[in-house]
Amino acid sequence: MKKRTGFFHMQALTSCISMMLVLLLLGAVVFFVLTARNLSTQVKENINITLLLSDDTKASDLVSMQKTLKQKLYIKSITYNSKEDALKEMTQDMGADPSEFLGTNPLTASLEVGLKADYANKDSIAWIAKELKQTTKAIDLIYQKEWVETINQWIAKISLILLVLAGLLTFVSFALINNTLRLSVYSKRFLINTMKLVGAKWSFIRRPFLWKGVCLGLIAAIVADGLLYAGYQGLIQVEPALKEIVTIQTQIIVAAAVLICGLFISLICAYFSVNKFLHMKTADMYTA
Repeated sequence: MKKRTGFFHMQALTSCISMMLVLLLLGAVVFFVLTARNLSTQVKENINITLLLSDDTKASDLVSMQKTLKQKLYIKSITYNSKEDALKEMTQDMGADPSEFLGTNPLTASLEVGLKADYANKDSIAWIAKELKQTTKAIDLIYQKEWVETINQWIAKISLILLVLAGLLTFVSFALINNTLRLSVYSKRFLINTMKLVGAKWSFIRRPFLWKGVCLGLIAAIVADGLLYAGYQGLIQVEPALKEIVTIQTQIIVAAAVLICGLFISLICAYFSVNKFLHMKTADMYTA
């Protein structure tokens, strides 16, 4: 009896480990999908439109322009750079002060306008640039059009690849967990048949198997979440800047996704696995 009990304990442990590995892989894909989305948002919000201001722009005009721009739904941030700031930055980049041989500061003051991620695409920036030029006293407007197009193309490709991978892995996860639980139920097919013969209700027969499936899924999900969190902490130690991309919200969503998938898939797979043997005739039990 002890040997038999040990066998079932080992079988449950094996099933739990198999499910944990599948959920770990699924959680990793969800993690990378969300991280890619956050990175995409961060990159897009670093796309700025530069409004060059004329030298005769008054302080009152500048305040009025900033007030007008802050009311725009598509603007995330506004930064003012004076002529002196622009000269200092160029001097640092070139290693020489251009005003020394020109006799005057050739640069102009500017407003750096940061856009919200939803508006940082080719079509939106085109009409935003036109509107900004009409509603401000800027003498010119600069933004890297080719860079915007390149970024959005790469983001679209990476997002598509990750979504396809997530879909395929979800299907594979379902299949693997289903096979794991089916093998667990298979070892007790004669017990299921005996309970059927003595008149036990199918709901009564299913209950312990469903409960076991949920318990295994819960344990596997908790362990998978723990390993994912440990992996995240390891990444932070290597690259602290990842804290800006991998937010608390991302970690919660990944943990919840793994937990829900573990419980839901385990419950569904256990249900159908038991049903297979509930519908099976006694004679077929020996050849199944």
